Amino acid sequence: MKLDHFFQKGFLSLLFDISTSISMLLCVCLTFATAKSNAHTTVSAAELSLNPENRYKVSGTIRDYQTKEPLSSVSVHVKELKKGATTDKNGFYSFALPEGTHTFVVSSIGYKTQTTRISIGAVTKRDFILEVDTLVMKEIVVEERVLFKEKKDENVTRTIMGVEKLSMGEIKKMPALMGEVDVIKAIQLLPGVQPTSEGSSGFSVRGGSADQNLILLDQSTVYNAGHMFGFFSVFNNDVVDKVQLYKGDLPMMHGGRLSSLLDVQLKEDYKGKLRGNGGLGLISSRLMLEGSLGEKNSWLISGRRSYADLFLKLSSDKSMRESSIYFYDLNAKMTHRFSPFDKLSMNLYMGNDNFGSSVARFSYGNKVGSLNWKHIYHERLYSNLSLHLTDYHFLLQSELENAKAKWVSNITDLTVRWDFVRSINSDLVLSYGVTSTLHRFNPGLITQPDYDDFKMPVNNTLEHSLYLSAEQEVTDKLTMRYGLRWGIFQNMGSATIYTYDKNYEAVDSTTYGGGKIYNTYHALEPRVGVVYKLTDQSSIKANYTRNTQFIQLANNSSSGSPLDLWFPANPNIKPQAMDMVSAGYFHNFNREAIEASVEIYYKKMSHLIDFADHAQLMLNRKLDGEIRVGNGKAYGVELMIRKNTGALTGFINYTLSRSERTIPEINKGKSYLSPFDKTHSVNVSVSYALSKKWNFSAAWVYSTGNPTSYPTGRFEVEGEYFPIYSGRNEYRRTDYHRLDLSVNYVPKHNTKRFWTGEWNFSLYNAYGHKNPWIITYDQDTPTGIPEANMTYLFGVVPSITYNFTF
Repeated sequence: MKLDHFFQKGFLSLLFDISTSISMLLCVCLTFATAKSNAHTTVSAAELSLNPENRYKVSGTIRDYQTKEPLSSVSVHVKELKKGATTDKNGFYSFALPEGTHTFVVSSIGYKTQTTRISIGAVTKRDFILEVDTLVMKEIVVEERVLFKEKKDENVTRTIMGVEKLSMGEIKKMPALMGEVDVIKAIQLLPGVQPTSEGSSGFSVRGGSADQNLILLDQSTVYNAGHMFGFFSVFNNDVVDKVQLYKGDLPMMHGGRLSSLLDVQLKEDYKGKLRGNGGLGLISSRLMLEGSLGEKNSWLISGRRSYADLFLKLSSDKSMRESSIYFYDLNAKMTHRFSPFDKLSMNLYMGNDNFGSSVARFSYGNKVGSLNWKHIYHERLYSNLSLHLTDYHFLLQSELENAKAKWVSNITDLTVRWDFVRSINSDLVLSYGVTSTLHRFNPGLITQPDYDDFKMPVNNTLEHSLYLSAEQEVTDKLTMRYGLRWGIFQNMGSATIYTYDKNYEAVDSTTYGGGKIYNTYHALEPRVGVVYKLTDQSSIKANYTRNTQFIQLANNSSSGSPLDLWFPANPNIKPQAMDMVSAGYFHNFNREAIEASVEIYYKKMSHLIDFADHAQLMLNRKLDGEIRVGNGKAYGVELMIRKNTGALTGFINYTLSRSERTIPEINKGKSYLSPFDKTHSVNVSVSYALSKKWNFSAAWVYSTGNPTSYPTGRFEVEGEYFPIYSGRNEYRRTDYHRLDLSVNYVPKHNTKRFWTGEWNFSLYNAYGHKNPWIITYDQDTPTGIPEANMTYLFGVVPSITYNFTF
């Protein structure tokens, strides 16, 4: 492919077209908003003419004292009138007051409250600067509230449904497999979320497959989020700041997946002296350091490594000494503030898994990098321009004599995105932006001595998006969110595309030259959300969303593998699409100390992909012929109760759901259960702070067994028996359940000490239930009756970890 030709003819011209389109859409929206604002002003003027008491507009922006960034959700309260406003995402507030002197009380969680007297006799602009209240922040940390919520009552007021958030404080308290605190294992305890298999970092959201989840690390895509075949995630908890899961109803700026968005954001902007934390565990150890360089620069660096391979060196067996099995990951982040209005940040991640012996080697890993520039144009408009590079790769190598070979494969993304947020007035906020990604799919290159190389064709695609979204407070009780996302997907040569007959046999082919765009898909994705507040503590919500997915995994196993290959839509494979409607009731109790919710949803999926029985998915030039396409649906109800404060915190949730697929060439055209269908699911996670030194946690998980196909008969050929299987996913495995326990002990609890250490003792699968992982069938038995053999991964798994901060 000629990259100069691509950039000149394809990428830049399309960006220009998209930029032109977004400008036109913005002008239309601004015209509407201006008209609305003028109409509002006219009404206000009329009211003033009828009101003998003169009223004047008061507005301003509230910022952080250190960072100078605008603060959202700050309360501006007028004491005498018992009224006020809350700042928007740009820190802007506005309301009308009668002439006179009034007492303003400006407050926000974690900041010192300001009280000041202001005389109002004309249109007034008054800005505020808030300082962090360190005492309040410490109290908040002790109570383990979810610090990153935009509002205390966000559970009731936000327009996006199906959003789940966990603080790192909550996650660190949860019992962990082998002592490794894990972001993904934590979200698998949330309603509507299920692990794809025992101990796996793959997860299913509302009946969707694992590749239908978009996983972002500081807005950069992560294609494989697991270490050690998925037993541990790639996210080091020491550097994670926020974790949010969107179950289908995605923010308008994101798309490309049907089921969910997992947004993992790293820490940044630490302004204090050098500090650090880490841990020593049975499986791995980790260390994180962060600090500042002057007033404008902050930095963070962390590393983690397992060390099972170090113990292998002590073995008396030579082959064991020559073996290796370990993983590592590194994080680095640097932030520079050019001015109160400009901030540049750079994020780097690199992680890898290595398995080796004297005869073979296998490794896989991720490399992620991003550069972000945040700019504030004025108090009502700011933007974020970012560049992202992602690479997932694996290597499989044989060193056997007469069988030496090496297989390398990778998928690489280069993404540029520009996002804007504009506050039209206190009731209307616009979000809009553009994104463009170059995907490069390299299924594999196999090199062998004395043989010609075997090279799978490399696929190059372009994926673009343009979006415009509005969040509008229609009345004091009714808020709406509405917008449209336009997705564009283009296949680019060089490529050979096969034509298939009705039996999926290749009958012809077409070859396209390098850099030529030979296929384009367009997808419009409207999304609408409404929230109506019944009281200050309760609301009802309804949402509609449409998502489109252009790339997917070639995988015929629900558990997944690091060797699974991503492949794009093309003239033979249409993009998958999903339409979802959802509704819910939300209620908070005791000043948001307890949150409760009930959500129902219905998803209809089209062009859903599955694979033919016994499909050949690896290194297949004619992979399109193994694909079967149909429709699917999923529906369910999710109940959640969460307690946020006090000595006892935690949550309990229950999900009742169903997920089906109907594909003409599979299961004789009859509908069958999705591999991720689980009728019932219950998750309980509780933590009890007995004292400042002792904390106890427990988690209990129950779910209906996964659907599967069992042998229902067999046939004999020349003395060998072969099974005859039931219909697709006609049976279920036994139900899954597990209890995990954890104790955290701080020997010397003193926040003024330079070094603070704590011990964590965990017990995974405390009562030793044998949950099935793989079931195989032995046809050759003495009785002549086939026998089923269950393989399970974990019995009782104890662990101990020493964590420290300084």
